[in-house]
Amino acid sequence: MLEFTGRGILLDIEGTTSSISFVYDVMFPYIRRELAEYLVRTWGDADLQAACELIAVDAGFESFAVWREDLVTDGQRQQLVHDEVNRLMDGDTKATGLKQLQGLIWKAGFEDGELRAHVYDDVTDALTAWNQMGVDVRVYSSGSIAAQRLFFGHTVAGDLLHCFRGHYDTTTGSKRESSSYSAIAVAFGLRPEEILFMSDVVAELDAARAAGLQTTLVIRPGNVHASASHVHPEIESFAEVKVCRA
Repeated sequence: MLEFTGRGILLDIEGTTSSISFVYDVMFPYIRRELAEYLVRTWGDADLQAACELIAVDAGFESFAVWREDLVTDGQRQQLVHDEVNRLMDGDTKATGLKQLQGLIWKAGFEDGELRAHVYDDVTDALTAWNQMGVDVRVYSSGSIAAQRLFFGHTVAGDLLHCFRGHYDTTTGSKRESSSYSAIAVAFGLRPEEILFMSDVVAELDAARAAGLQTTLVIRPGNVHASASHVHPEIESFAEVKVCRA
């Protein structure tokens, strides 16, 4: 058991609350299947154009207008975005613009019932217990905040959004930079040492620990095997986290 005496728990998603295979085998293929049609159907929408602006900046351009300036038709511009999104996904790139666009496309899939997010069997009971004990539970993921809310609002266990008091994505900063966790601790309104960060990625845990957070490595089926040299306590289930109150 991992005894936790703090007041806040910060959770990763992939490989922590939910299987990596669901993201790569279900959610990402959904994006590739729906992308071209979505770009055509919603091209004039402000949310899509905002995502395109971010994708252009991520690609090294001042704006989407500069990126597309040599292209004449909307079809050509849509193809530019389509190709860049697929390139980023092929490289598993954690780019903010990509994540924003993915969240927009997933919205339709979750709302029409085609997508239901996987969560491990131990997650729902743990979230309920932690909330009942007054623990402030939040999420930090490379997926956009909008996508996180869709994900936890439409899980195989039902709507779990009420279990979380906050969500953070890469607009806060990289998950491998300690400054990101310092900023999140400020948002919690807690001292860093009062927060437990749970993730399957050692580099993220290292960054959180450097910021003063408590950490634990989550071992789930299919997760990348971590080096034995890491310093983080390990758990295989959220049931192994014992919240202790004085």
